[in-house]
Amino acid sequence: MAQWLDGTVVKRIGWNDHLFSLQIDCADFPAFTAGQFTKFGLRIDDTKVLSRPYSLVNAPQQPLLEILAVPVEEGQLSPQLHTLKEGDPLCVMAPATGFLVIDEVPDATTLWMMATGTGVGPFLSILADRTVWSRFENIVLVYGARTQADLAYMPLLQQWQQDYAGRFRFVPVVSREDNPGGLRGRIPGLIENGELEKVAGVTLAPANQHVMLCGNPDMITETVAVLEQRGMHKHLRRKPGHVSLERYW
Repeated sequence: MAQWLDGTVVKRIGWNDHLFSLQIDCADFPAFTAGQFTKFGLRIDDTKVLSRPYSLVNAPQQPLLEILAVPVEEGQLSPQLHTLKEGDPLCVMAPATGFLVIDEVPDATTLWMMATGTGVGPFLSILADRTVWSRFENIVLVYGARTQADLAYMPLLQQWQQDYAGRFRFVPVVSREDNPGGLRGRIPGLIENGELEKVAGVTLAPANQHVMLCGNPDMITETVAVLEQRGMHKHLRRKPGHVSLERYW
C-alpha cells in the first residue's frame, strides 16, 4: 500500500540557475528497480501533501534517493523544491513504480537510450546499476537539451565513457547553440538525416536493437514516427517490439 515517508534533503546540486538535483535521505524507502519513479512533496498540513512524480536518478543499491528537476514557471511545487537546502524535510511516497525498466525490455545486443531534459533521470539510474551492463553488449545514450549548460551529470557520463570504453557511447545533443563534441539539432531530425548514427558509430535498425525514450512528449511522438519508418515499433507485453517509452508530462 502506498504511503508517505519522511525524508530529509542531504545535498543540493545546482547545475545552472534552474536545473538542480536533490539528494534525499529516506531510510525506510523500500527496494525499487532502476528506471522507476515516485512522488516527492511538501506537507501542507497533517493530512495534505503537495506532490508530483519524479524519476529516481540513483541506482537501487545507493543509500540516498536522488531526483533531477527544474522549477516550472507557474508550478506550485517545483519552485519550492528549487529553494530547498540541506536539512529541509521532504515527503517521499513509497513504493516506487513505473515500467521504464530493463526487465521490460526484450533481449537485444544494442540498447539505445534517448532522452530530453530531466527525462535523462531514469537512464542515469539504469546506467548506474550493474544489471544493464551484463545484459547488453553496447549502450548508446542520446541526451538532448537546449544548451550545453542544460546537460547535467556530465562528469559522471564522461567517467562512464572511460569505464565502459568500447561499449558505452554518449551523444550530447543541443538545439540552440553549436555543440563541439556532440550534435546540434533535435533527436528525431538527427535520426532522419543519419547524423546521430554517424556520430554514435552504430546503425539504428530493428535487428538486435531496442530503443528507450523518455522526456518531452513531442520528441517522443516524432521519434517514434521516424523509428516506425525503419521498421521499429512500440514494445508491448502482448506484442513485443523495439521501442519503450515514458512521457514526462
